[in-house]
Amino acid sequence: MRQEKPIDVVVSARPNFMKMAPVLRALDARGVPFRLIHTGQHFDAAMSEVFFRDLGLPNPALNLGCGGGTHAEQTAAILVAVERALMAQRPALLVVAGDVTGTLAAALAASKLAIPIAHIEAGLRSFDRSMPEEINRVLTDRLADLLLTPSRDAAQNLFAEGIAPERVTFVGNVMIDSLHRALARPTDILNRLSLTPQGYALVTLHRPANVDESVRLNATLATVEAIARRLTTIFSVHPRTQARLHALGLSDRLERVQGLSAIQPLGYDDFVTLMRHARLVATDSGGIQEETTALGLPCLTLRRETERPITVSEGTNQIVGLSESAVGRAVDEILAGKVKTGRVPEGWDGRAGERVAEALISFMRARRSAPVDGPPRQ
Repeated sequence: MRQEKPIDVVVSARPNFMKMAPVLRALDARGVPFRLIHTGQHFDAAMSEVFFRDLGLPNPALNLGCGGGTHAEQTAAILVAVERALMAQRPALLVVAGDVTGTLAAALAASKLAIPIAHIEAGLRSFDRSMPEEINRVLTDRLADLLLTPSRDAAQNLFAEGIAPERVTFVGNVMIDSLHRALARPTDILNRLSLTPQGYALVTLHRPANVDESVRLNATLATVEAIARRLTTIFSVHPRTQARLHALGLSDRLERVQGLSAIQPLGYDDFVTLMRHARLVATDSGGIQEETTALGLPCLTLRRETERPITVSEGTNQIVGLSESAVGRAVDEILAGKVKTGRVPEGWDGRAGERVAEALISFMRARRSAPVDGPPRQ
């Protein structure tokens, strides 16, 4: 494809890396030039550099170093830094993914400069406006010119909000592309942690609603303890969770739990190997809900809702909240062989990155051939 200006692709945090890696490979295979911009929202090496290596991501052309601070401070810093980058070298298109702070901030910067925006993973909704991620999703979708959905239900959410159908394209789930790649690269992580396949539960937690405040974090830890009483449990502790444990004086609580091993965050290949061989996974991560559905692996979501309901309606995910008794019952059922079965949703086939690339190319081709004064956007 003849492309006069590059596409700018913005990543900010761990989930972005898995979503963008297959897209960048597909763009590169089609000869589409791009500039990768890392906002620096995740500045911890365990959450950034190791994922770039495992996923085969190219080094960013720009690293804006906007990590740390409150939501407002981080949004403002990324907005200013991305605006400077866009003004210095105006792209043909800005591509963002998911629902992290950098996604919204970058989209807002591009919108102010009248640069078209494509949003990967558009249309997901938890319908819980207390979640910062939900605000990011809704506003990014309002700003985007091209909305690329991972599942059919996401499009219905967009249509209900008044988004014009011609702005929406179903592409499937790019996260699963990266999952397939990692499954082909198993590591020795089970040997390093002295684990046997199907002999442990894997836990991850990082959502502000679960870890930021003392009462909620104590309730979250109680659910983890309920799992560990029943099955050896590996708790991969996110830097945010670790910081809150320390700040609230709860770090020692983890060390006292029998059957629980708290470990530092892993690289993607290690984590996928560990997840693949777990008896069950308990999490508040949307991406892990998707990955476990693709793997046919029991998943307990420690939240009241999910923006990925297809993982419940079609997949292996169960919403159990932070009720210690509900979590305990769910684990008991899994250990007794009463496992929720599901199927892999449409478009979760390892080819979504290719469909995204084709959608981006078609969008830019249509813009070049469109009249200067097109119809108003809805």
